[in-house]
Amino acid sequence: MQIRAIIRIVGLLVMVFSSTMIIPAMVAAIYQDGAGRAFFGAFAICLVAGFLLWFPQRDQRKELKSKEGFLIVVLFWTVLGSVGALPFILSGTPDLSIAESFFESFSGLTTTGATVIVGIENLPKAILFYRQMLQWLGGMGIIVLAVAILPILGVGGMQLYRAEIPGPVKDKKMTPRIAETAKVLWYIYLFLTVACALAFWLAGMSLFDAIAHSFSTIAIGGFSTYDGSLGHFQSPLINTIAAVFLIISGVNFSLHFTAFSGRELSFKHYFQDPELRVFLGIQLVLTLICAMVLVGQNIYDSVGVAFDQAFFQAVSISTTAGFTTDSFSQWPLFLPVLLIFSSFIGGCAGSTGGGLKVIRVLLLSLQGVRELKRLVHPRAVYQIKIGNQALPDRVLEAVWGFFSAYALVFVVCMLALIALGMDELSAFSAVVACLNNLGPGLGEVALHYGEISDGSKWVLALAMLFGRLEVFTLLVLFTPTFWKS
Repeated sequence: MQIRAIIRIVGLLVMVFSSTMIIPAMVAAIYQDGAGRAFFGAFAICLVAGFLLWFPQRDQRKELKSKEGFLIVVLFWTVLGSVGALPFILSGTPDLSIAESFFESFSGLTTTGATVIVGIENLPKAILFYRQMLQWLGGMGIIVLAVAILPILGVGGMQLYRAEIPGPVKDKKMTPRIAETAKVLWYIYLFLTVACALAFWLAGMSLFDAIAHSFSTIAIGGFSTYDGSLGHFQSPLINTIAAVFLIISGVNFSLHFTAFSGRELSFKHYFQDPELRVFLGIQLVLTLICAMVLVGQNIYDSVGVAFDQAFFQAVSISTTAGFTTDSFSQWPLFLPVLLIFSSFIGGCAGSTGGGLKVIRVLLLSLQGVRELKRLVHPRAVYQIKIGNQALPDRVLEAVWGFFSAYALVFVVCMLALIALGMDELSAFSAVVACLNNLGPGLGEVALHYGEISDGSKWVLALAMLFGRLEVFTLLVLFTPTFWKS
């Protein structure tokens, strides 16, 4: 294990991450909200800490192995989630404990969107912007950003890329050089962010709110600058814009890459992708179910409002964004529970969404159908195909292994919360919300996580990390095999 080389890389990343503190400090200067000192302090601490990690190891430029890539990925997220808590700790507004500061930071960076803060609209603009920016940075993955930067500093990136990019099939690079792949993905990500911000602005948001919500929308994060989330704006147009961009961000970014990287813009690859067709089908079915229940029980005054709320809320929860409206908590309990369960599916592999990912759920379903066929025809040979490609059993074994590990982490986290005093419904929904990187739950955590114990906050922060790293990347570090030479 190249420990010194790993420390060098982490030090470099912390120094790079320190530069992100300057932007909220500038926002503080513009709005004169008094939060600039906390960000300058966080910038200085990050810069010095990163330098102290990097300088003694500055000559350690060694090739990384795959398992070292996994360790670096985990260290990136844990270290950056930790230093990301500094502005919350140093700032007097909001007045957060250490546990709450770490919870808020990890929630932002993992794009979970769960918050411990009440009275969000009363926070300094710099803190509001920083929360949204954390989600934007975490959305595409800070590791992918690092892969584009660190090769310039003498660090290879393929091992990191394979450890970070979600999904069961991810061995192929989209361009010959991984740094170029990461850069193109960031260009697409930035383009979608600008387009979303412009749409929000034209729909009536202030420029600040438009930029802030575009960050959390494209990242499928869920943080907002208001306690009422997007329901604060009471705008069907804003709801629709958010839902459309959430769907776009929930699509595998390799499809966006393919569509925009050719000489001519082409959308045919979208229609040929089986995972995308299932993903869109899920959004359609959930919207129709929600709309029928809302119309049937006369929850809203008109059918148009019911369909607007159904479309927005179905997409928001099922893609694991977690934006809500003021009236969502008043829906019949069947719908919130249905949507909470839909977050287990989440977005497509290679997207900014959380959950199990559509491709895994599709493969599990196909495997279930194959086993039913084998009961009828035990000697028949059935192949599972995605599109026209037959998948090897190794892929299916990996999916089942992931599902088993996911279920194990879920049960352990839920039992830990119950042991810490949380009621069963709140514990269940909190783990669902954090492990799936969703955000809002039910019961005690329906509105915010500020009232739960500090121990519960640490457990849920760990669940966020497991969800963002898709369980295996973090779980593998707890196996004795990983640490053997």
